[in-house]
Amino acid sequence: MRRRLPDPDVPDVLAQEHPLTSTTLSAVLWDMDGTLVDTEPYWIDTEYAMADKYGGTWSQEHAMNLVGNALLESGDYIRVHMGIDRTPQQIVDELLDGVVARVQEEVPWRPGARELLTDLHEHGVPCALVTMSWQRFVTPILAQLPADTFASVVTGDRVEFGKPHPEPYLTAAAELGVTPADCVAIEDSNTGAKSAVAAGCTVLCVPHHVPILEGERRVFADTLAGLDTAALRTLTAG
Repeated sequence: MRRRLPDPDVPDVLAQEHPLTSTTLSAVLWDMDGTLVDTEPYWIDTEYAMADKYGGTWSQEHAMNLVGNALLESGDYIRVHMGIDRTPQQIVDELLDGVVARVQEEVPWRPGARELLTDLHEHGVPCALVTMSWQRFVTPILAQLPADTFASVVTGDRVEFGKPHPEPYLTAAAELGVTPADCVAIEDSNTGAKSAVAAGCTVLCVPHHVPILEGERRVFADTLAGLDTAALRTLTAG
């Protein structure tokens, strides 16, 4: 049976079983694309534009196969499946040019994300951003948030192994000085959830563009809207 967070409008049975005063929530580790912001349409539009520009072919199915992946891996996938004469690095650079231009015009926040960030900050729970996007794409998004929102920012160009490898989440936890088992990671993709679970985190899965498989230490919610620090603390209750 899929484990879900309790609805904020009904009695919290899980919280009653594990009182909040006895829980440990050392940090919350956030994915970005599809979780904090809904930039996937920006990436997909740019991919189709690239296919048109270089005479390649593309599909929604191919686009969805890239969700949550490391950028250079995505660049290689595009090179092969789009059938264009560009290197993975060239593809990534051109993709970033397109999506950075879009987020500089408008950042498409996911429902409830900024409100939850604010509540965590008010309760003294540190947050890290753990994304496979590169720093130059992350920067204009972070510019729209208070400077102290994230105590650590782990981007795809900072790690040797991207998601689903655990390195990104292990790096974030180490930089915050916390134990992964006491952290909640928030993810929208199966690739990201695998990375966080492998690092030892409990994962709040909020599927958006792609499905997430059920599994150990995975809890599901339809949206971040209405969730707060108390709800996330129930996930690390032991």
